Amino acid sequence: MTLERWLSLAFLAFCLAYGYAAFISMDAALPPFAKFSPVWPSSFPKILTVIGLILALGQLTVWHKSEPAGDIDRRQLGQYAWKTTAMIIALMVAYALLLRTLGFVFATVSFLVLSAMVLGERNWLKVAIIAAIGAFGIWYLVDPVLGIFLRPWPFVFYGG
Repeated sequence: MTLERWLSLAFLAFCLAYGYAAFISMDAALPPFAKFSPVWPSSFPKILTVIGLILALGQLTVWHKSEPAGDIDRRQLGQYAWKTTAMIIALMVAYALLLRTLGFVFATVSFLVLSAMVLGERNWLKVAIIAAIGAFGIWYLVDPVLGIFLRPWPFVFYGG
């Protein structure tokens, strides 16, 4: 089985677990008045689940080129960018841990700019501007438009 099929199988398992959470767990916790709403908090995760399942099954069955069956070549594992991958994962963990302390906008812009630096982007000003516009735009849609509080700025600005 090729590496692409193994990854598709892992992605399929992830989508099934995510789908269980979206279709079963999230809907069970809804209050009675929210069950009559046309859009639930689980609507977007349900859409992502269906799209992910279609893509994973398509990769496993339809879109895969028929190649002679072969094992994963373990000699090529050293050629992957493991250091970059580890740095991005460390940045993700740091982002999750610092999100409340630094605030959404600052933490998100910092994460995106540092991730771009790790991946080798040279035009840092452009990345910072795009990250700031994107982070502020998402915060604006979540907090003022949807009414879900999302702390935009660092914790020290709130006096506590």
